[in-house]
Amino acid sequence: MPRFAVGIEFCGIRYKGWQTQQAGVRSVQETIETVLSKIADEPIILHGAGRTDAGVHATNMVAHFDTNAIRPMRGWLMGSNSTLPKDISIQWIKEMDSSFHARFKAQARRYRYVVYNNPQRPALLYKQVTHAFYPLDVDKMIEAAKKFEGTHNFESFRAAACQSNQPVRHVSHCRLIRHGCYLVLDIQANGFLHHMVRNIMGCLLEIGQGMYDLDHIDEIFAAEDRKAAGITAPPDGLYFIHADYPPEFELPKQPLGPHWLNMPE
Repeated sequence: MPRFAVGIEFCGIRYKGWQTQQAGVRSVQETIETVLSKIADEPIILHGAGRTDAGVHATNMVAHFDTNAIRPMRGWLMGSNSTLPKDISIQWIKEMDSSFHARFKAQARRYRYVVYNNPQRPALLYKQVTHAFYPLDVDKMIEAAKKFEGTHNFESFRAAACQSNQPVRHVSHCRLIRHGCYLVLDIQANGFLHHMVRNIMGCLLEIGQGMYDLDHIDEIFAAEDRKAAGITAPPDGLYFIHADYPPEFELPKQPLGPHWLNMPE
């Protein structure tokens, strides 16, 4: 059965996350599956590179599906995008061999979290950034972000409802970048726990406000208890931007995004 990989961009405001849930709960996965199933004239199941929370966005979520349907590539792409709601778009599609799996072959996943640090809230970026109206010690936050790099037990930085069997993750980079009024947390790891990025961002925002010193991060790690950490940042500013695969799969390279941010790759 032929297998296809797809790159998906979506605005998560109207959805309860990527993953299909119970009847009546709108998800990105189910929305796309419904459209692809109509084009294929058979049930389609999507397998995504990762999950996202309600309200979280993506610039290049990689997924795959199998189908017996024979359609031209343009038919899959144009047929999907002409039917999908305007807040979901398939950016590319590529036929793969059966060894490819969007989730299990992903070697790393990358997110960006965008904070708009300005006394006045933005209107055009409503629900697409997190607004921090208060002053922040950005230099201190930049230094603090480095502490999350490497292999750590992220027990204190995952949600109580997290279903992962173990909390140890390797973070290959965790950088806070100042880009005009925007603060962008760029983080890549071999895997993420439920709310992990949002809890890291919440910790950095508290440090930026002068509530804690940098050593507080070490204390949070040592506690291995969610109660030791601080706030969970809102989902609004979080974007799934990339999944890394072995080069032999030759997946299309996309700009990391979010595109309106216009920052260096």
